[in-house]
Amino acid sequence: MFKPFRFTTTLACMMDLHYYPLDSQNCTVEIESYGYTVADVVMYWTDTPVVGVEDTELPQFSIMKYETTNRMEKLATGTYQRLSLSFELKRNIGYFIFQTYLPSILIVMLSWVSFWINHEATSARVALGITTVLTMTTISTGVRSSLPRISYVKAIDIYLVMCFVFVFAALLEYAAVNYTYWGARAKKKTKKENKANDTNEEIIELQDVRMSPIPCLRKRKSLSNATSETEAIFPPSLRMSNLSLRAPYSPRIPAGLGRRSRMEYNRRPRVIQALKRRANALRASVPRIKDVNKIDKYSRVIFPVSYLIFNAIYWCFYLF
Repeated sequence: MFKPFRFTTTLACMMDLHYYPLDSQNCTVEIESYGYTVADVVMYWTDTPVVGVEDTELPQFSIMKYETTNRMEKLATGTYQRLSLSFELKRNIGYFIFQTYLPSILIVMLSWVSFWINHEATSARVALGITTVLTMTTISTGVRSSLPRISYVKAIDIYLVMCFVFVFAALLEYAAVNYTYWGARAKKKTKKENKANDTNEEIIELQDVRMSPIPCLRKRKSLSNATSETEAIFPPSLRMSNLSLRAPYSPRIPAGLGRRSRMEYNRRPRVIQALKRRANALRASVPRIKDVNKIDKYSRVIFPVSYLIFNAIYWCFYLF
């Protein structure tokens, strides 16, 4: 007896989302008698078992192919006939390209703009870095909210995490630039100030000895530092005040001195060198606006190249 009938049903398909949204799914529909064995019911596919599959359009999937099978299942209660219809579904990636991948790429590229912004524009670079980080966080949250809560990592999770890493690394790059730029200058300034202070202390000590009323101290100091520049004799105006710092100084050589004393008078005063060091320290404390940090120069190349390599590996692995 042949009994044709038609029914509509909604079926569930277990999916493997490791490659989501670049995944392909195999969904199978099985038809089997629950209580009748092959001795009572015989089922088989006709010559055209499936009709209309080629014209079916799904919002997220494309039906790549389908196949039918007819097999016998031997159980403890008997042998049952089972008809199976398997579909191979390929997920359409166009929606995810415009919804997730393209915005993520643009956000990562936007974070690179900070490499061309002057490193002294702290507010601009920090605001740009924080904005890109928050935007990537929002995109990741929106993608995860539309998926079931599964424990394993999906392909889109890897891409979003790497984009977040690139954006966050761009923000940390500015922290490195700022520390290198201002920290190095502060250390250099402190070092030069310490040298200038040491020089001033030596000059003051020399002045105290030379102005001592005890002749033996003056003679002892002169003999012990005969080969040092600190023995230069300065006029009282230079020793006691800084009012004539910019005035050139030409020491007068008193008459009646020996050859060795005349050579000491002709040596360049060490106080002039101390003043030059202080001027250099002041000049170093003023940053040059046109100075571009080397970290920014390297980042302009390293970040794009690294991101291109990551994309090449990602798309080749999941598409081929």
